[in-house]
Amino acid sequence: MTRVATGIAGLRGWRRAMFTVVAGALSVLAFAPVHAWPILFLTFGALVFLLDGCHAHHASLAPRLKCAALIGFRFGFGFFFAGLYWIAEAFLVEPWRHAWLLPFVMTAMPGGMALFFAAACALAIAMWLPGVGRIFALAIAFGLAEFARGHVLTGLPWNLLGYALLGTLPFMQLAALLGVYALSLIAVLLFASPASFFAPAGSGLAGRWPSAALAALMLAALGLGYVWGEQRLASAEVADTGVRVRIVQANVDQADKWRPENSEEIFTSYLDLTRSGGLDAIDLVVWPETAVPFLLADARDALALIGDVLPQETSLLVGSARLVEEGDAQGGLAARRIYNSLLVVDDKGAVLDAYDKRHLVPFGEYLPFQDFLESLGFMQMTGVRGGFSEGAGSLLLNVPGAPQARPLICYEIIFPDEIASRTERPGWLLNLTNDAWFGSSAGPYQHFHQARVRAVEQGLPLVRGANTGISAEVDPYGRILAEIGLGESGVADANLPHAIAPTLFVQFGSILETSLLALAFACWLACRVRPLRLRRAT
Repeated sequence: MTRVATGIAGLRGWRRAMFTVVAGALSVLAFAPVHAWPILFLTFGALVFLLDGCHAHHASLAPRLKCAALIGFRFGFGFFFAGLYWIAEAFLVEPWRHAWLLPFVMTAMPGGMALFFAAACALAIAMWLPGVGRIFALAIAFGLAEFARGHVLTGLPWNLLGYALLGTLPFMQLAALLGVYALSLIAVLLFASPASFFAPAGSGLAGRWPSAALAALMLAALGLGYVWGEQRLASAEVADTGVRVRIVQANVDQADKWRPENSEEIFTSYLDLTRSGGLDAIDLVVWPETAVPFLLADARDALALIGDVLPQETSLLVGSARLVEEGDAQGGLAARRIYNSLLVVDDKGAVLDAYDKRHLVPFGEYLPFQDFLESLGFMQMTGVRGGFSEGAGSLLLNVPGAPQARPLICYEIIFPDEIASRTERPGWLLNLTNDAWFGSSAGPYQHFHQARVRAVEQGLPLVRGANTGISAEVDPYGRILAEIGLGESGVADANLPHAIAPTLFVQFGSILETSLLALAFACWLACRVRPLRLRRAT
């Protein structure tokens, strides 16, 4: 291994650049749909040796920082290019409008996200120590970078490193304890720790017994975590609410959805699927995000047809664009806003309640500097002039005959800190999405996996309706109760489970995250202080 570490640390020029990008790209195999998480032992081990090279070959801090930041950027570019490649699918839905942007998007998006990894590696090299100290430095730096990635400039916590640990149900239970941000720090400690025992020849960075102890401790913790997860699942008994839910997935191709001639056919397909056998036993019907290609709240005939289909005391939860016009004091039109909304429709075709999406997708649902960019010919992917408006109001949705729901439209469900407040705990999560933009790529699988993790983190059941999949009902332990696969058309019926007691993450999430970071820093500090004492003693 010393020879391997020396060879990796000694790479220069295009060889180091290519090796680093490939290592980052291979890391994505740890996430959905592959979940080959052991690959991270190799890729993060390689990252440690690359940073060892920066430390060994540069005597002063400034060139070390530059070298480490460049390595982090390349590693991140490979990671995000491979992990977010499916975004390109959205630009090919209407290629005459958006295809010309592909070269810019597929360089700017991974490049922008890679800046977080560049910052992490620069911070890590500034804290670099021999042996196990450099592993704590790397974990602290990536833990901070992953948290920043989920919050800076509206955030995009997609494929956080902690998700690599949560690919199977037993491991997924760890999310109920710590949440994915804290698990991201733990993941780096785990996957980088075996490399701490080795280092490039002559660098003086190789570890001794503390390195072996850390690696053994992390591997033991991994095993204990799996056993605990198995036991938690074995003893998990979830009563259902008695509310029967039907999820409808019509599998409408995004390229066909907004053609006016298809509007009636699409609406009819949802009605036909809704009235499938067993409808009389259904209490709630769920259609996905922007299920129908018109403003449903303003379409009286369509609402009346929905009322005709729904049995008595059955409600429809449906995603639809919603137009709100605001008047001025003189009775004129002051503002016109379009919201990406979720509507509650009763058996008479009346809209009882609505939730407007709050966390909008930049460049997808709105343009930053909207007026300026539109003047240059840019338009967000939805094609809505002026973009969608940001919603406000309560985070809870009143659903007849069921516990209050926390509605989450599209990628709102990937933000762990925005799911629910401690004072207003919902009875279940309702996630409506339209992943048809991304075809049969890895994107919908990654999105669904992250949604399941939210259910486990919160201890809440999840009902997820997707236009082309993956639609499912998930219990508070992440177990799938009913599912419609990607690219399929049909319905899925299941009873809505009760929520379980608030998880440790719900009760102490931010405290646990801060405490874990502080503990890692204390361990790093101990690694730094001990050599200083030894030098003074000699």
